[in-house]
Amino acid sequence: MKKITSFTVDHDTITPGFYISRIDGDVTTFDLRTRTPNAGDYMDNLTMHSVEHVLATLLRNSEASERVIYFGPMGCQTGFYLLMRDTSPADAFALLCSCLADAIAYEGEMPGNKRKECGNYQNLDMSAAKIECKRYLDALVGNEKFSERKDFSYE
Repeated sequence: MKKITSFTVDHDTITPGFYISRIDGDVTTFDLRTRTPNAGDYMDNLTMHSVEHVLATLLRNSEASERVIYFGPMGCQTGFYLLMRDTSPADAFALLCSCLADAIAYEGEMPGNKRKECGNYQNLDMSAAKIECKRYLDALVGNEKFSERKDFSYE
C-alpha cells in the first residue's frame, strides 16, 4: 500500500509552529503544530475538543469565513489542520493569530456546548481552550518566517 504523504515527514524535526502541509489547487492545508510530536506532551481530549469549538467558531465568523473550509484536530494530539481556499500563508497566519488572541480574550459561553449542538457536549472547558490558545500564540510570536522552513513540506 502506498504511504500517504503526511507520513513521509520526519516528525522528529517538527516543533510548534505554522506550516504549509499541502496545496491542492486553490486549497491550502496548514499544519498548526501546537506541540512537539513524540515528546510525551500531548493535548488531552478536553483541551483539543475545546480549542476546536472556539477556534472553528472564530475562524468561521471572521472576515475570511467564506475561505475557511475546515478546522479540526490532529489525531496525534499535537495540533490542528486548517484548510483555506485562495489564502496566502501570510494572510492565514495573521488570521490565526488574530483568532487566537480573540479566543484568549473571549468572555462568552463556550460555542456549541449544548447536547443538541455537540456529540460530547460535556467535554468542553473554556479555560482549557484559553490556556492552549495562549500557549500556541506565544509559540508563534516572532515565528513569522514559517514559509522559509524547507524541511517541512508534503508537496
